[in-house]
Amino acid sequence: MSQTITALLRLREMILEGGLLPGERLSENTVADRLGASRTPVRAALARLAEEGLLLPIPSGGFAVRTFSEGEIRDSIEVRGTLEGLAARFAAERGAAPGDLAGLRDTVARIDAVVGRQRLSEADFAGYVELNEAFHAGLLELAGSSVLSRKMEQTVALPFASPSGFVLAQSALPEAVTILTVAQEQHRAVVEAIALREGARAEALMREHARLAHRNLALAMRHQHTLDLVRGGSLIRRRTHA
Repeated sequence: MSQTITALLRLREMILEGGLLPGERLSENTVADRLGASRTPVRAALARLAEEGLLLPIPSGGFAVRTFSEGEIRDSIEVRGTLEGLAARFAAERGAAPGDLAGLRDTVARIDAVVGRQRLSEADFAGYVELNEAFHAGLLELAGSSVLSRKMEQTVALPFASPSGFVLAQSALPEAVTILTVAQEQHRAVVEAIALREGARAEALMREHARLAHRNLALAMRHQHTLDLVRGGSLIRRRTHA
């Protein structure tokens, strides 16, 4: 692994896990000292994180850890939903082979085994996250578009836009099982629409599926202890009430 990638991964982890505080200013020298790395890979890592949206360039030099409003997060979720809807339409209209769809159906069946439990443990939620990521990755693969894959990679660089960005926060909510059940029914419906080559329906279903994240965001924003379960939650600006 290159020094730049190593620095990038470590810096991203520090930002998302709260090791670097929202608004904190970063310079090449201070980051290089903190990581024990040379300035060249650190410079590249800082620039990449600015491209991803986690850092903001400061006119006087250096960067600052960025924060995000609820509106910005909603916009990023909408962008992801639009791209995933397009992926579903591509998969349906271009014709997914039965063998390729079998993998997606298997993932849906494995999610059923988790969601069907009356009470979900922390391990169950972690398992759901893994399977949910596999479903969304499998859908993108079925689309067969390298252009779409690159755009999606850029979009989900922000953790709040990823398909599982707010799933763990649900573990603290009484609505958890209901939300996961609705999401799972949408997974199943998208797979069937693709199998039937119903492009418009598959696209609409996937865009609606992404909008569940809006509900999860609203629920998470109600309580700080719930927001703390969201990866990168410290970067979200909570609304102040007069």
